[in-house]
Amino acid sequence: MPELGAQIEKYLAELKRANASVHTLRNYASDLGQFLDYFTIKEKVTIEEIDLLAIREWLGHLHAQRLTAVSMRRKLAAVRSLFKFLLREGVIVTNVARLVRTPKAPKSLPVVMTAEQTNTLVEGVAADKLERPYPARDLAIFELLYGCGLRISELVGLNLEDFDFTERWIRVRGKGRKERQVPYGTKAAAAISHYLAEGRSSGALFLNHRGARLTDRGARGIVKFYARMITGDSSIHPHSLRHAYATHLLSDGADLRAIQELLGHSQLSTTQKYTQVSLTDLMAVYDKAHPKA
Repeated sequence: MPELGAQIEKYLAELKRANASVHTLRNYASDLGQFLDYFTIKEKVTIEEIDLLAIREWLGHLHAQRLTAVSMRRKLAAVRSLFKFLLREGVIVTNVARLVRTPKAPKSLPVVMTAEQTNTLVEGVAADKLERPYPARDLAIFELLYGCGLRISELVGLNLEDFDFTERWIRVRGKGRKERQVPYGTKAAAAISHYLAEGRSSGALFLNHRGARLTDRGARGIVKFYARMITGDSSIHPHSLRHAYATHLLSDGADLRAIQELLGHSQLSTTQKYTQVSLTDLMAVYDKAHPKA
Protein backbone atom coordinates (compact mmCIF):
# COMPACT_ATOMS: atom_id res chain seq x y z
CA MET A 1 0.00 0.00 0.00
CA PRO A 2 1.43 3.45 -0.93
CA GLU A 3 2.90 5.63 1.78
CA LEU A 4 0.98 8.72 2.85
CA GLY A 5 3.83 11.15 2.12
CA ALA A 6 4.25 9.97 -1.46
CA GLN A 7 0.51 10.25 -2.12
CA ILE A 8 0.40 13.79 -0.74
CA GLU A 9 3.24 14.76 -3.09
CA LYS A 10 1.32 13.27 -6.05
CA TYR A 11 -1.83 15.14 -5.06
CA LEU A 12 -0.03 18.49 -4.74
CA ALA A 13 1.57 17.92 -8.14
CA GLU A 14 -1.90 17.27 -9.57
CA LEU A 15 -3.18 20.52 -8.04
CA LYS A 16 -0.30 22.39 -9.65
CA ARG A 17 -1.05 20.85 -13.05
CA ALA A 18 -4.69 21.90 -12.61
CA ASN A 19 -3.52 25.52 -12.21
CA ALA A 20 -4.63 25.85 -8.58
CA SER A 21 -3.83 29.28 -7.16
CA VAL A 22 -0.58 29.90 -5.31
CA HIS A 23 -2.65 30.58 -2.18
CA THR A 24 -4.43 27.22 -2.45
CA LEU A 25 -1.21 25.31 -3.11
CA ARG A 26 0.51 26.93 -0.15
CA ASN A 27 -2.36 26.22 2.26
CA TYR A 28 -2.88 22.62 1.09
CA ALA A 29 0.85 21.88 1.29
CA SER A 30 0.96 23.26 4.83
CA ASP A 31 -2.21 21.51 6.06
CA LEU A 32 -1.39 18.16 4.48
CA GLY A 33 2.18 18.43 5.70
CA GLN A 34 0.88 18.78 9.27
CA PHE A 35 -1.50 15.87 8.67
CA LEU A 36 1.49 13.77 7.54
CA ASP A 37 3.58 14.84 10.53
CA TYR A 38 0.86 13.73 12.94
CA PHE A 39 0.80 10.21 11.52
CA THR A 40 4.54 9.80 10.98
CA ILE A 41 6.00 10.93 14.31
CA LYS A 42 7.40 7.45 14.93
CA GLU A 43 7.30 5.68 11.58
CA LYS A 44 5.95 5.93 8.05
CA VAL A 45 2.34 4.93 7.60
CA THR A 46 0.31 3.75 4.63
CA ILE A 47 -3.02 5.15 3.49
CA GLU A 48 -4.64 1.87 4.52
CA GLU A 49 -3.78 2.53 8.17
CA ILE A 50 -5.69 5.82 8.28
CA ASP A 51 -9.32 4.98 9.03
CA LEU A 52 -12.27 6.97 10.33
CA LEU A 53 -11.17 6.66 13.96
CA ALA A 54 -7.65 7.84 13.12
CA ILE A 55 -8.95 10.98 11.41
CA ARG A 56 -11.24 11.71 14.36
CA GLU A 57 -8.27 11.35 16.71
CA TRP A 58 -6.31 13.76 14.50
CA LEU A 59 -9.15 16.31 14.77
CA GLY A 60 -9.12 15.79 18.54
CA HIS A 61 -5.41 16.58 18.51
CA LEU A 62 -6.11 19.83 16.61
CA HIS A 63 -8.76 20.74 19.15
CA ALA A 64 -6.31 20.11 21.98
CA GLN A 65 -3.89 22.48 20.25
CA ARG A 66 -6.62 25.16 20.64
CA LEU A 67 -7.12 25.63 16.91
CA THR A 68 -10.27 27.50 15.95
CA ALA A 69 -13.16 25.65 14.32
CA VAL A 70 -12.49 27.62 11.13
CA SER A 71 -8.88 26.39 10.97
CA MET A 72 -9.97 22.80 11.71
CA ARG A 73 -12.59 22.96 8.95
CA ARG A 74 -9.98 24.18 6.47
CA LYS A 75 -7.54 21.41 7.36
CA LEU A 76 -10.28 18.77 7.17
CA ALA A 77 -11.28 20.12 3.74
CA ALA A 78 -7.69 19.61 2.54
CA VAL A 79 -7.68 16.02 3.83
CA ARG A 80 -11.06 15.31 2.22
CA SER A 81 -9.76 16.63 -1.10
CA LEU A 82 -6.71 14.38 -0.80
CA PHE A 83 -8.86 11.31 -0.13
CA LYS A 84 -11.19 12.23 -2.99
CA PHE A 85 -8.16 12.28 -5.28
CA LEU A 86 -6.96 8.92 -3.94
CA LEU A 87 -10.40 7.41 -4.53
CA ARG A 88 -10.42 8.71 -8.09
CA GLU A 89 -6.93 7.28 -8.66
CA GLY A 90 -7.99 3.87 -7.33
CA VAL A 91 -5.57 4.01 -4.39
CA ILE A 92 -8.42 3.59 -1.88
CA VAL A 93 -11.88 2.06 -2.20
CA THR A 94 -13.64 4.24 0.41
CA ASN A 95 -13.25 7.92 1.21
CA VAL A 96 -13.37 7.70 5.00
CA ALA A 97 -12.66 11.43 5.32
CA ARG A 98 -16.17 12.11 4.00
CA LEU A 99 -17.67 10.36 7.00
CA VAL A 100 -16.04 12.68 9.53
CA ARG A 101 -18.37 15.30 10.97
CA THR A 102 -17.30 18.85 10.14
CA PRO A 103 -16.55 20.99 13.23
CA LYS A 104 -19.15 23.71 13.63
CA ALA A 105 -17.82 27.21 13.17
CA PRO A 106 -19.33 30.16 15.01
CA LYS A 107 -21.41 32.36 12.74
CA SER A 108 -19.74 35.71 12.28
CA LEU A 109 -20.48 38.63 10.01
CA PRO A 110 -17.73 40.24 7.95
CA VAL A 111 -16.70 43.72 9.05
CA VAL A 112 -17.57 45.90 6.06
CA MET A 113 -16.30 49.36 5.22
CA THR A 114 -18.94 51.97 4.48
CA ALA A 115 -19.17 53.42 0.97
CA GLU A 116 -17.60 56.63 2.30
CA GLN A 117 -14.67 54.76 3.89
CA THR A 118 -14.10 52.72 0.73
CA ASN A 119 -14.20 55.77 -1.52
CA THR A 120 -11.77 57.58 0.78
CA LEU A 121 -9.35 54.68 0.43
CA VAL A 122 -9.62 54.37 -3.37
CA GLU A 123 -9.50 58.13 -3.90
CA GLY A 124 -6.43 58.25 -1.65
CA VAL A 125 -4.72 55.76 -3.97
CA ALA A 126 -5.75 57.87 -6.97
CA ALA A 127 -4.32 61.04 -5.38
CA ASP A 128 -0.83 59.49 -5.67
CA LYS A 129 0.67 61.35 -2.71
CA LEU A 130 2.70 58.40 -1.38
CA GLU A 131 5.30 58.43 -4.17
CA ARG A 132 4.92 54.73 -4.99
CA PRO A 133 6.84 53.38 -8.02
CA TYR A 134 3.77 52.12 -9.92
CA PRO A 135 0.79 54.35 -8.99
CA ALA A 136 -1.21 53.61 -12.18
CA ARG A 137 -0.97 49.86 -11.58
CA ASP A 138 -1.91 50.22 -7.92
CA LEU A 139 -4.99 52.31 -8.69
CA ALA A 140 -6.12 49.75 -11.30
CA ILE A 141 -5.77 47.03 -8.63
CA PHE A 142 -8.05 48.91 -6.23
CA GLU A 143 -10.59 49.84 -8.91
CA LEU A 144 -10.94 46.19 -9.97
CA LEU A 145 -11.06 44.80 -6.43
CA TYR A 146 -13.80 47.21 -5.38
CA GLY A 147 -15.39 47.75 -8.80
CA CYS A 148 -15.73 44.04 -9.60
CA GLY A 149 -15.57 42.25 -6.24
CA LEU A 150 -12.72 39.99 -7.36
CA ARG A 151 -10.85 37.58 -5.14
CA ILE A 152 -7.15 38.39 -4.96
CA SER A 153 -6.26 35.15 -6.78
CA GLU A 154 -8.69 36.09 -9.57
CA LEU A 155 -7.18 39.57 -9.83
CA VAL A 156 -3.56 38.47 -10.23
CA GLY A 157 -4.64 35.72 -12.64
CA LEU A 158 -6.08 38.20 -15.14
CA ASN A 159 -4.60 38.43 -18.62
CA LEU A 160 -5.13 41.17 -21.18
CA GLU A 161 -6.98 38.70 -23.40
CA ASP A 162 -9.60 38.29 -20.63
CA PHE A 163 -10.90 41.82 -21.26
CA ASP A 164 -13.58 42.97 -23.66
CA PHE A 165 -12.62 46.64 -23.63
CA THR A 166 -15.53 47.63 -25.87
CA GLU A 167 -18.34 46.05 -23.83
CA ARG A 168 -16.46 46.35 -20.51
CA TRP A 169 -16.58 42.70 -19.51
CA ILE A 170 -13.89 40.58 -17.89
CA ARG A 171 -13.57 36.81 -18.07
CA VAL A 172 -12.70 35.79 -14.52
CA ARG A 173 -11.36 32.38 -13.51
CA GLY A 174 -12.68 31.61 -10.04
CA LYS A 175 -12.57 28.74 -7.59
CA GLY A 176 -12.66 25.25 -9.05
CA ARG A 177 -11.56 26.64 -12.44
CA LYS A 178 -15.07 28.03 -12.97
CA GLU A 179 -15.24 30.98 -15.35
CA ARG A 180 -17.67 33.87 -15.13
CA GLN A 181 -18.12 37.22 -16.82
CA VAL A 182 -18.01 40.35 -14.69
CA PRO A 183 -18.75 43.90 -15.87
CA TYR A 184 -16.59 46.85 -14.87
CA GLY A 185 -17.44 50.55 -14.71
CA THR A 186 -16.09 53.83 -16.01
CA LYS A 187 -13.62 54.43 -13.17
CA ALA A 188 -12.09 50.99 -13.52
CA ALA A 189 -11.96 51.44 -17.29
CA ALA A 190 -10.15 54.76 -16.93
CA ALA A 191 -7.67 53.29 -14.42
CA ILE A 192 -6.91 50.29 -16.65
CA SER A 193 -6.53 52.51 -19.72
CA HIS A 194 -4.11 54.78 -17.87
CA TYR A 195 -2.13 51.79 -16.62
CA LEU A 196 -1.91 50.11 -20.02
CA ALA A 197 -0.82 53.38 -21.65
CA GLU A 198 2.54 52.76 -20.01
CA GLY A 199 3.07 50.00 -22.58
CA ARG A 200 2.43 46.27 -23.05
CA SER A 201 0.31 44.40 -25.56
CA SER A 202 -0.16 40.92 -24.13
CA GLY A 203 0.31 38.59 -21.18
CA ALA A 204 -0.54 39.14 -17.53
CA LEU A 205 -2.41 42.30 -16.63
CA PHE A 206 -0.57 43.07 -13.41
CA LEU A 207 3.21 42.88 -13.33
CA ASN A 208 5.74 43.25 -10.52
CA HIS A 209 8.96 45.28 -10.59
CA ARG A 210 10.73 42.48 -12.45
CA GLY A 211 8.18 42.43 -15.25
CA ALA A 212 6.73 39.07 -14.13
CA ARG A 213 3.14 38.39 -13.11
CA LEU A 214 2.28 40.01 -9.78
CA THR A 215 1.75 37.33 -7.12
CA ASP A 216 -1.18 37.28 -4.74
CA ARG A 217 1.27 37.94 -1.90
CA GLY A 218 2.57 40.99 -3.72
CA ALA A 219 -0.95 42.29 -4.38
CA ARG A 220 -1.93 41.74 -0.72
CA GLY A 221 1.12 43.76 0.34
CA ILE A 222 0.10 46.63 -1.95
CA VAL A 223 -3.44 46.75 -0.53
CA LYS A 224 -2.19 46.54 3.06
CA PHE A 225 0.32 49.34 2.50
CA TYR A 226 -2.23 51.80 1.11
CA ALA A 227 -4.85 50.85 3.70
CA ARG A 228 -2.41 51.51 6.53
CA MET A 229 -1.06 54.74 5.09
CA ILE A 230 -4.37 56.26 3.97
CA THR A 231 -6.85 55.03 6.57
CA GLY A 232 -4.56 53.97 9.41
CA ASP A 233 -6.41 50.64 9.51
CA SER A 234 -4.04 47.71 9.12
CA SER A 235 -6.92 45.20 9.32
CA ILE A 236 -8.11 46.08 5.79
CA HIS A 237 -7.15 43.41 3.25
CA PRO A 238 -8.13 42.61 -0.37
CA HIS A 239 -11.21 40.63 0.68
CA SER A 240 -12.44 43.72 2.56
CA LEU A 241 -13.01 45.35 -0.84
CA ARG A 242 -14.93 42.28 -2.05
CA HIS A 243 -17.14 42.45 1.06
CA ALA A 244 -17.69 46.16 0.46
CA TYR A 245 -18.57 45.55 -3.21
CA ALA A 246 -21.26 43.00 -2.34
CA THR A 247 -22.72 44.88 0.62
CA HIS A 248 -22.91 48.19 -1.20
CA LEU A 249 -24.59 46.56 -4.22
CA LEU A 250 -27.17 44.98 -1.92
CA SER A 251 -27.75 48.23 -0.02
CA ASP A 252 -28.45 49.99 -3.31
CA GLY A 253 -31.09 47.43 -4.32
CA ALA A 254 -29.20 44.83 -6.36
CA ASP A 255 -30.81 41.38 -6.56
CA LEU A 256 -29.19 38.74 -4.34
CA ARG A 257 -29.07 36.21 -7.19
CA ALA A 258 -27.29 38.73 -9.41
CA ILE A 259 -24.73 39.39 -6.66
CA GLN A 260 -24.22 35.63 -6.33
CA GLU A 261 -23.37 35.44 -10.05
CA LEU A 262 -21.06 38.46 -9.89
CA LEU A 263 -19.15 37.07 -6.91
CA GLY A 264 -18.95 33.55 -8.34
CA HIS A 265 -20.53 31.89 -5.30
CA SER A 266 -21.68 28.34 -5.99
CA GLN A 267 -24.31 28.52 -3.23
CA LEU A 268 -26.73 31.34 -2.49
CA SER A 269 -26.28 30.78 1.25
CA THR A 270 -22.72 32.10 0.94
CA THR A 271 -24.03 35.33 -0.57
CA GLN A 272 -26.81 35.66 1.98
CA LYS A 273 -24.38 36.67 4.74
CA TYR A 274 -24.39 40.10 3.13
CA THR A 275 -28.11 40.44 3.81
CA GLN A 276 -27.31 39.95 7.49
CA VAL A 277 -24.70 42.71 7.31
CA SER A 278 -27.27 45.03 5.73
CA LEU A 279 -29.85 44.16 8.37
CA THR A 280 -27.28 44.89 11.09
CA ASP A 281 -26.61 48.29 9.50
CA LEU A 282 -30.34 49.01 9.29
CA MET A 283 -30.81 48.14 12.95
CA ALA A 284 -27.97 50.47 13.90
CA VAL A 285 -29.64 53.29 11.96
CA TYR A 286 -32.98 52.47 13.59
CA ASP A 287 -31.51 52.40 17.09
CA LYS A 288 -29.80 55.71 16.52
CA ALA A 289 -32.61 57.61 14.81
CA HIS A 290 -36.01 56.23 15.91
CA PRO A 291 -37.50 57.90 19.00
CA LYS A 292 -39.01 54.60 20.20
CA ALA A 293 -35.86 52.55 19.69
